[in-house]
Amino acid sequence: MKSLKHLEKLIDSLRKLPGVGGRSAERFAYKILEWPEADQKRFGSVIQELSDHIETCSECGLLYENECSHCLDEARSKDVLCVVATFKDINAIEETREFKGRYHVLGGLLSPLDDRLPEHLTLSQLKKRAETLQVKELILALDSTLEGDATSLWIKNELKGLNLKISRPAFGLPMGSQLDYVDGGTLARALQSRNDF
Repeated sequence: MKSLKHLEKLIDSLRKLPGVGGRSAERFAYKILEWPEADQKRFGSVIQELSDHIETCSECGLLYENECSHCLDEARSKDVLCVVATFKDINAIEETREFKGRYHVLGGLLSPLDDRLPEHLTLSQLKKRAETLQVKELILALDSTLEGDATSLWIKNELKGLNLKISRPAFGLPMGSQLDYVDGGTLARALQSRNDF
């Protein structure tokens, strides 16, 4: 059978999505082919318009259309800054409705093996914002991984000259969990991060 170049291009593009392998990409591509032409065109134009309408704020790193509502929101406390690796991490924090401060998106985590060094992230902007906003507390809401821990330690060392509290969310047992179902690493973190009762 003669190869279908446009279909192959679509499959290759879909494979770039996280968690999508070759088989899944093929299934998605064939499903898109089944859509009415109007839906295919709408899907294509939505993707094409993304870079024209969505921008990254040079100040905080959040995505926005027109203007960064986060930086303009006077209701948010300026003296507490929550540092996250990516924009999508903010959604999880916002769903709790507990955090009322401002955010700073690093654009990833330090990972020398992947050639992601301090200059590839917004770490210098973070230090500048901490000084400009006169931040009193910096919450490092980064993944509990080797990269997340390394990034947190790097930030702590880099900002130790500033007079601010640096904290991380407590790690530990999920609500409603039973101890015999919790893995050893999570249980160890829970014991290390224990609170007074």
